[in-house]
Amino acid sequence: MRILGIESTAHTFGAGVYDGEKDALLSNVKAFYKAPPGEGMIPRVVAEHHGEHGARIVKQAMEEAGKKLEAMGASRNAGSLDFPSLDAVAYSCGPGLGPCLQTGLVAASFIGQKYGLPLVPVNHCHAHIEVGRWQCKFNDPLVLYVSGGNTQIITGTERKMKGSVSYGPPFSVLGETLDIGVGNLFDSFAREMKIPFAHGSVVAQKAMLGKNYHPLPYTIKGMNFTFSGLLTSAGKMIGHADDNDLCYSLMETAFAELAEGTERALMLTGKKEVLVCGGVAQNTVLMDKIKTMAALHGATGGTCENQYNADNGAMIALTGAMMLAQGKKMDAKDAWIDQKYRIDMVK
Repeated sequence: MRILGIESTAHTFGAGVYDGEKDALLSNVKAFYKAPPGEGMIPRVVAEHHGEHGARIVKQAMEEAGKKLEAMGASRNAGSLDFPSLDAVAYSCGPGLGPCLQTGLVAASFIGQKYGLPLVPVNHCHAHIEVGRWQCKFNDPLVLYVSGGNTQIITGTERKMKGSVSYGPPFSVLGETLDIGVGNLFDSFAREMKIPFAHGSVVAQKAMLGKNYHPLPYTIKGMNFTFSGLLTSAGKMIGHADDNDLCYSLMETAFAELAEGTERALMLTGKKEVLVCGGVAQNTVLMDKIKTMAALHGATGGTCENQYNADNGAMIALTGAMMLAQGKKMDAKDAWIDQKYRIDMVK
């Protein structure tokens, strides 16, 4: 079984191929939209970026998959695509920015109808969880999902059937942000600081140089978080405190909230694995905090490679293959998107 996955929920248009027989991700190619200085993402503009680069990204992902198969000593088994033959096309159906999701849907539908392939609609959050589980070899983890638009503490359903264990929906959200995602917090603060490439990774780099902690609002309610007050207070201090110290203070405060909420969830569930996934999981400071916290309670903390934590098509392909094996597929003409498709809506 080989699946092409297409990701287009926000700033990234990505494509990747998963081979079920070899249990291998054969390619993972992406194009990343960078907003002009001082601007955030304008959905229509980002969708235009995806439309401009989408065909090239898909073609490159298929070509790389074919080359990897040959390097592994396997036949390319070329089909009508002149690349490795496919069994289905998976695409991110939500949550995300409407115009961006629509661009990915059009690409997947075109390929599906042209080559007679079924489509598999994949929840973006679910894909982040599955690629993390797959690479970390976790069975039943507590999940801290941290990205630009989402910050959630999630648990799935573990089922034991015929000696094997399956994991997945229905998912339960034990805690989440009540206003903005932690990635959005860092991106918005970067814009307020007038950083040319206003992205959380730049804030993280500056935070590594910070030495002095400035107290900032710390708001956690049970296992729920709020970050807008933190953003407002830190923004008011720009120009009155060292930039590196402000970035350090902002991240330390936000990550302490995340660690506290996750620790409460870990005590509630008694799980032995803590998976951190999503774009912000690339931050080594956050991972150190979560791993240390998990170890204190006899649990293992982990995350996947950065290329799979950042939005990508490979995770869509992998999750699509899992869903296809369960018979979840549709004709291209019936494909759909939902901007507010929450993880606890996945069936």
